[in-house]
Amino acid sequence: MDSVVTAAGRVILGKDRQVRLALACLLARGHLLIEDLPGVGKTTLAHVLAQLLGLHFQRIQFTSDMLPADILGVSIYDRDSGAFNFHPGPVFSQLVLADEINRATPKTQSALLEAMEERQVTAEGQTRPLPSPFFVIATQNPAHQIGTFPLPESQLDRFLMKIELGYPDRAAERELLAGADRREVLAGMAPCISPAELQAHQESVRRVHVSDALIDYVQALVAHTRESADWQAGLSPRAALALLASARAWAWLDGRDHVLPEDIQAVLPGVAGHRLRPAGEGPAADSIGRLIESVPIP
Repeated sequence: MDSVVTAAGRVILGKDRQVRLALACLLARGHLLIEDLPGVGKTTLAHVLAQLLGLHFQRIQFTSDMLPADILGVSIYDRDSGAFNFHPGPVFSQLVLADEINRATPKTQSALLEAMEERQVTAEGQTRPLPSPFFVIATQNPAHQIGTFPLPESQLDRFLMKIELGYPDRAAERELLAGADRREVLAGMAPCISPAELQAHQESVRRVHVSDALIDYVQALVAHTRESADWQAGLSPRAALALLASARAWAWLDGRDHVLPEDIQAVLPGVAGHRLRPAGEGPAADSIGRLIESVPIP
């Protein structure tokens, strides 16, 4: 997967760590939420991953007037056969970009819940499986911007990770301004791996070893969030599983068959940042930093 990171770095300049986190999320069979200001490359990152991984890609532009059927699909009556035929929506793709997801109403947002958790869609009394691999990348603008609806906790919890891209550094921005159009660079890229190879990598990630001591460490981190006054509520068992899966993927990307404490610490902000609500006024990142400092490594 190093070739994917290198190739993606030609388009998403100076953001290798964020690209690696996105790949770790995919390898762990999770879904990714990217929250940031417009224009920093959120949508481009999704296009890059789809191109380099050879995945069938669909983009859904979320708006306030969108309906669940616009995502899931709809049955249309065929006069010739005298029956209703189901026309799958854009969610029936290997990589789905839910662009500006928080501009849609909660009813429309909830249309993705079953798809993201169970990798299937139930519509009009019939359940249909989604393609494999299945990966949702959702982008959202900061909550204070006009025309946004906050994602409910149940929807946020479906995302394995949340990351931010941020502004590029001066050198990367200079290269962006002086270089070729990023869309032209993207159009000339060939897939680095196939979907079948990606699924094989996902199976390899599942076999990465986690020692009993590191499971103790994960439990200690989770317990601290539940007992500390820093947060309104602690991490759930699903979040603990997400932390382990992400740490396995991060270790695998580093070429190891076992997880180290540093792997857990590396993915903890992405896994826990959108699940924990600080009890005070400070940002969640500060609280997670204190969490890592407060819980000793076994």
